[in-house]
Amino acid sequence: MESMGRVAGEPPEHEVLWGEPVGAAQLAAAEEGYAGAGPAERLLWERLSVFEGAFDRRAVEEVCGYGALAAVDVGTVLDRLAPRALLPVDDLFDGEDGGPRHWMPHAMRAVGARRLTARGDRPVVVLHHRRWCVKVARRAAEWWQRGRQLDARDLALRELPDLAAAMDPTTAEPVPGDDAGAALEIAVSLWFLWVGCGRAAEGRTRLRHVLSLHQGPPSARALWLAAFLELESGRVEEADPLLVMAWASAVRDGDERCLGLLAHLRGAIALYQGRTRAAADEFREALAQIGDVPEFGPTREACWASLALCFSRTDPEAAQEALDQLELDGAGRRTWAGRDLFADAWADHARAELLAWDGERVRAAEHARRALREHLRLGSAVGAACAAELLARIRLLDGRPDRAAHILGAVDLLRTSVFDTSYRPARYCSVGRARSDAALNALLDDPELREAYEEGARKGLFALSRER
Repeated sequence: MESMGRVAGEPPEHEVLWGEPVGAAQLAAAEEGYAGAGPAERLLWERLSVFEGAFDRRAVEEVCGYGALAAVDVGTVLDRLAPRALLPVDDLFDGEDGGPRHWMPHAMRAVGARRLTARGDRPVVVLHHRRWCVKVARRAAEWWQRGRQLDARDLALRELPDLAAAMDPTTAEPVPGDDAGAALEIAVSLWFLWVGCGRAAEGRTRLRHVLSLHQGPPSARALWLAAFLELESGRVEEADPLLVMAWASAVRDGDERCLGLLAHLRGAIALYQGRTRAAADEFREALAQIGDVPEFGPTREACWASLALCFSRTDPEAAQEALDQLELDGAGRRTWAGRDLFADAWADHARAELLAWDGERVRAAEHARRALREHLRLGSAVGAACAAELLARIRLLDGRPDRAAHILGAVDLLRTSVFDTSYRPARYCSVGRARSDAALNALLDDPELREAYEEGARKGLFALSRER
């Protein structure tokens, strides 16, 4: 009897492995390749099956080079295995030093994974993989703090398939010696990816999952990040209780640096709510507590940029003083590290506000456009939308409603694409947008402006950010 073109009892023509269909012929070829490999190649093949994405020789040595493979040159075994079971991958980012990288196709991976499970070694290999992922996350976080922010983002995104697996404590049964907090440490180390690079929704989901499975009280920094991601998701009421818990944890653990992070977060919440004076007080407190060179979290430049935003619409002298201090602090930092691009983007936003206040609209537009480009480059949808709406307001002040409609059409496309319907933008951003909408609503009956709005949505912000 046949069902859907296949005789009952026959194996399926394909299986869905890791979300992709893999044909029976592919699996048979992989089995044949495995059978023809030597003992060391087979063992390495099995262990490599824990990688979700691509890997280089150093990763293979750290994850797979133990036990029976410790006595051999893992790199040599990898070279022998590569033609049989791996595909070369060219995913080095600009300026990265690194050797060849490989990826294991799903059919080969399935064969290795089945043998690894049958051997009973999977939990131990997963433990080694998690420890390697912790090192990757720490390296990316360190790069972010040292001004290599694009490299940090690119590293985290490239390794995200493996980091995501390591952030899920349910991927394998715990074994003796397992780092119980590894999943949580990875999620917290990647704070910059969630907060600064536009992946707040993903970070919030992953962190909540890890915290729900974490044994014992979470660290103050984990709770700080959880609160920050609630704020970034527009759920400020859910950030408050986490903020209280984080403060209690920081006091309990004696984590004075985290008290500075919490002051910065209280300032960000106050700025979100439009309480600019209270926000400014908190950002000053953060500057007093985070130290000269914070090893984690927002930098001093980010605090100064936030302080400038607080005063950019009410006290231009105080805002300019904060921007001057940002440059002074940054000059010392840049003797050993690069620029803080995230802080620079918000500083350009504040400069645009001040220049618009002074009537220097050409220069104001250039700084707003620069802020927009930097936020887009980092991936921050919140920052890009806010900068674009400021640029639209400057275009309106300049008597160019068609250009303003262009930009707002692209902003609205971004907002509907990235944010869910429950998202509420910060009052700092929504006030500026309301002014633009009030000016444009009376004009959008004009067919040309309506067309400009729709054309802006078709083009998108990346294209418009390059237009003058």
